[in-house]
Amino acid sequence: MTSPVQPESPAVAHRFIRLGAAMRGHGIRVGPSEVTDAARVAEALGFDNRTRLRAGMAAAMVRQAEDRATFDQLFDIFFPAATGARTATGEQADDDSDLLDQLARALATGDDAELERLAGAAVELLGQVDPADPERGWSSARTLDALAPQRAIADAHQQLRATQEGAGGEGNALGPGSGMAPSASAAADTSWAVNPWDRPPTRPEQLTDRVDRDELRRRVDDFRARVETESRRRNAELRDRDRLAQLAVPSSLRRRDFISSGDKQLAELRREIDPLTRKLAARMTARERSGRRSIDVRRTLRASMSTGGVPIKPSYRRRAPHRPDLILFADLSGSVGGFSTFTMLLMQALHQHFRRVRVFGFISSTAEITDVVHALPPGTSLTSWALGTPELIRRGTNSNYGWALRTFTRGHLDAITKRSTVLVLGDARTNFADPNVADLERIRDRARHIAWLNPEPSTLWTQGDSAVRSYRTVVPMHECRNLEQLRHFVADTMPT
Repeated sequence: MTSPVQPESPAVAHRFIRLGAAMRGHGIRVGPSEVTDAARVAEALGFDNRTRLRAGMAAAMVRQAEDRATFDQLFDIFFPAATGARTATGEQADDDSDLLDQLARALATGDDAELERLAGAAVELLGQVDPADPERGWSSARTLDALAPQRAIADAHQQLRATQEGAGGEGNALGPGSGMAPSASAAADTSWAVNPWDRPPTRPEQLTDRVDRDELRRRVDDFRARVETESRRRNAELRDRDRLAQLAVPSSLRRRDFISSGDKQLAELRREIDPLTRKLAARMTARERSGRRSIDVRRTLRASMSTGGVPIKPSYRRRAPHRPDLILFADLSGSVGGFSTFTMLLMQALHQHFRRVRVFGFISSTAEITDVVHALPPGTSLTSWALGTPELIRRGTNSNYGWALRTFTRGHLDAITKRSTVLVLGDARTNFADPNVADLERIRDRARHIAWLNPEPSTLWTQGDSAVRSYRTVVPMHECRNLEQLRHFVADTMPT
């Protein structure tokens, strides 16, 4: 194993520039001044302590906390810990069973250096994509699937309990690995199932076992991250680093498509959407109040007494504060199935900030689903639910915008008033059916404001069965694939 990049290396300056370019490629705002600051930080801190170097460069280049995870992965690509295979300094492993035993001991002791060594050994032993062709690179998924590090948790927990008992701590009378089980008396007494206040108290050793298992799971997750980092490091030596930084590092949450966001990003997505809906409601309310108001004659004449009866400054009637109504018209078909999580979160967040929100979903026909949105838990896939709802699939399970608009105007058009703002959520793909622009015009004419949020890239709007060309002549359409574009819509498209 060769030594890591040194500060006197002639390629170091270029690596700072490439790191900044890669960060900009992932939507992180980094300019020449931040790159220069990072280089000065590296010069002051040195390259010996990578943890300290990483933190210092992150302080110089990262402005938002949500971008730190992306920076860390890019840092490992352009400033790797080493080059080549890691030199083995600990116990050698002949197969995955030996690795698993060593991993269990490292997890029990919490030895970060040993976990780092084992991550390198695991990738070297199990992660090669094709042993006959080293140029094909290394795979963290292949390594983790073959090793299955979660299997080491039980063994590590037993070793940890044995160590605690040997040190004079309270042993678990139920034996190792059974800390989650209730005591015999508690298992026999089921009265607490009727009255939760009668639940037997948690025994100290049970609580200790739970804490220990949670800590071991956290260490396994940390080991997985180390394996992924090691795999990226080895692949960076075989492939172009700039290309690897573009393809192997996921985008930050604000630039990640709603369609590709998984359960792990659900809580973060919910935290980001709520302030955006609050801002949207505030802007729309301010615009309602800023409209033309009638003159209050009595107050104007009274104020004109100070100017000799000349009404220089007219007084206007005060408007009662109110929040505007909001109507959501959402496509729930399979073509935007990944968009349904965002749709659900947006609907639930909007309910908190508008006077009245009514939600209408459709696939091939339309039905009101306001109560359903309230009842379903956050993160529920609306598409799975909608495909089993007869009111939404009267003409099949493929989206039919033309018929959906017709069933809306026939049965629910009175929901729209001159105080209503309508948001349409969908990809405008009609499966080559009649787009029915006339009914969309009727909805536009009744609403105070209307906008369309499309989760597809604008480059695809003219391809296939997309009816965007027809619809955007009636309704302003905005690309809304991620949080960054949603922020842009709220800030710039909905002015006060």
